[in-house]
Amino acid sequence: MNYFSSDFKLGILGGGQLGKMLLFDTRKFDIQTYVLDPSDEAPSKIACNKFFQGDLMDYETVYNFGKQVDVLTFEIELVNLEALTQLENEGLKVYPSPKTLKGIQNKGTQKDFYTESNIPTAAYLRFESPTHLQKSVGNNEITIPFVWKCTEFGYDGNGVKVIRQISDMDDLPNVECIAETMVPFKNELAVIVVRNPSGEIKTYPVVEMEFHPEANQVEYVICPARIDEKVAEKARAIALNVSEKFNHVGLLAVEMFQTHEDEILVNEVAPRPHNSGHYSIEASYTSQFENHLRAILDLPLGNTDSKVAGIMVNLVGAEGFSGDVVYENIETILGWDGVTPHIYGKKQTRPFRKMGHVTIVNENMVEARRIAEKVKNTIKVISGQ
Repeated sequence: MNYFSSDFKLGILGGGQLGKMLLFDTRKFDIQTYVLDPSDEAPSKIACNKFFQGDLMDYETVYNFGKQVDVLTFEIELVNLEALTQLENEGLKVYPSPKTLKGIQNKGTQKDFYTESNIPTAAYLRFESPTHLQKSVGNNEITIPFVWKCTEFGYDGNGVKVIRQISDMDDLPNVECIAETMVPFKNELAVIVVRNPSGEIKTYPVVEMEFHPEANQVEYVICPARIDEKVAEKARAIALNVSEKFNHVGLLAVEMFQTHEDEILVNEVAPRPHNSGHYSIEASYTSQFENHLRAILDLPLGNTDSKVAGIMVNLVGAEGFSGDVVYENIETILGWDGVTPHIYGKKQTRPFRKMGHVTIVNENMVEARRIAEKVKNTIKVISGQ
């Protein structure tokens, strides 16, 4: 199939910032793109050939959208699985496959999969509702503290809460959930695996993630991770095993814990471009977005090595601000060497909403981390008065 400068059409479910960054590479290759998103102000709208507004969880909407394209991918897991399955049964190439997505979409199912596949992960229990969870805590079947996660519809720190006392369970939403044992970890790590339908597979270097203590969001992604090489090799091997078990095509971001004994436990995965790979746009020979595109089109995969040390700083809405967004002091950081901001195009800010990121590249990791801290303390995402 001739993908480039032709009638070939790539469909993307979801028009957020991940789609927008993926579209940069489709533009580079001159690939026609169709995007479906519920919001008429989706960031991807300015960068695709055709934009459709619609519900990603509605069967007819997703099915009819898929009938217009030659290959279908997604940048968000919350899409209608039945429509994807029907499209695949009718011969459409859907990557990652609905089968892969089904094993990942529900976090309880995902955790069961790790247990059944002998993939190391933190101990957990599944519950139909917070009421069942509270009974279990009362019967001492699970002990506080633990991590509560809703099994579906969680994102960007939403749907995750550390339960440190009984009262923390009072305002939990009435949904299916899991209670996960708190892991006393040394580092939070991630490995992105890329695989095409022909079976070619590569991993990006292990990255280290520093999280905001309240929002459960990544503040910094550091590549390469500041860990022992043997630990890095173990993390990449486990990520490859997870990829093989899920039999995915495209990108698979594998988030992990490194314990104080240097064991690696899989936390969760995302079958798409991921926040932990944004550094790759500036720091890698081939960005995660280009490699996702290469993978789903069954093209040779690009070099996943880094050219230089890279640190990504998330730009999130400042606390106390909601409304039309203003990026305060962005002109200042644009004057610094090796600093590249990416603004996602969301018009409205609110506390902790992901509004952009900044990549810092430098041959010296210590210097890169110092500049990243400076960036974090300089630029503010606020609202206009």
